[in-house]
Amino acid sequence: MKLDLLKKQWLDIVFEGRNKSYGAYDLRMKDGNTNMKAFIIGAVIFSVAVATPKIAEFISSATADDSATMDTKIRTVKLPPKEEKPKENLPPPPPPPPKVDQVKFVKPVVAKTEEVTEEPPKMEEIKDKNLGKEDIKGDPNAVLTVEPPGNGPAQQEVVEDNTIYSSAGIEVKPDFPGGIAKFYSFIQKNYVAPDEPGLKGQVFVSFVVEKDGSLTDIKILRDIGYGTGKEAERVLRKCPRWTPAEQNGKKVRCSYQIPIKIETPEE
Repeated sequence: MKLDLLKKQWLDIVFEGRNKSYGAYDLRMKDGNTNMKAFIIGAVIFSVAVATPKIAEFISSATADDSATMDTKIRTVKLPPKEEKPKENLPPPPPPPPKVDQVKFVKPVVAKTEEVTEEPPKMEEIKDKNLGKEDIKGDPNAVLTVEPPGNGPAQQEVVEDNTIYSSAGIEVKPDFPGGIAKFYSFIQKNYVAPDEPGLKGQVFVSFVVEKDGSLTDIKILRDIGYGTGKEAERVLRKCPRWTPAEQNGKKVRCSYQIPIKIETPEE
């Protein structure tokens, strides 16, 4: 008995007496169909891979032809001329403006003194002319009037600016000679702290820097007791003159506020 390997008879011989439900027998029985499907799928994939460049080239050439055709059509289209209807009931055009005689401007030329040939008129030429032969006399009986002396132009009253400006919005702020650091140095040298150990705080003082630099309207806004406010007022009254504030180029009154720090040693 000859055995044909191309047929499935050899599988029955090999798996005789064995469990044919085992996966190896089933796989070998379907091996031919599986190989055929794999071959067909591989052939289709290979054909698509080979044909893809050709298909892309064909699509691009077709698109280019359509674009060229479209451009040609757009370029060759000519719109018909628009017909304008004649307008009716239009008013007649205004008449042209009258002609005005114009004289050409000639640039004047200044002649030299020696080139002027015109001479003054002679007596024979003006003896028959009316040159004012009659004298016109005034009225001898006219009343003479003399205006009373005046007071001259009225002088405008100068109003002095006594407004108290705030240091926050003034153009030139008031300043102590040498700067604010010198001012606090003056306070430190002249202020006598109260004999109260462990005293700490600040005394707030407001005052007005006058046009001459003096300090007026000194007020204690807040103190910490023990006569600290009165002592601050005493020191400010003996303070040197400040440089006054300025507004619009003029010296003006200006309000100012400062804190004075108080600290006494503890026992």
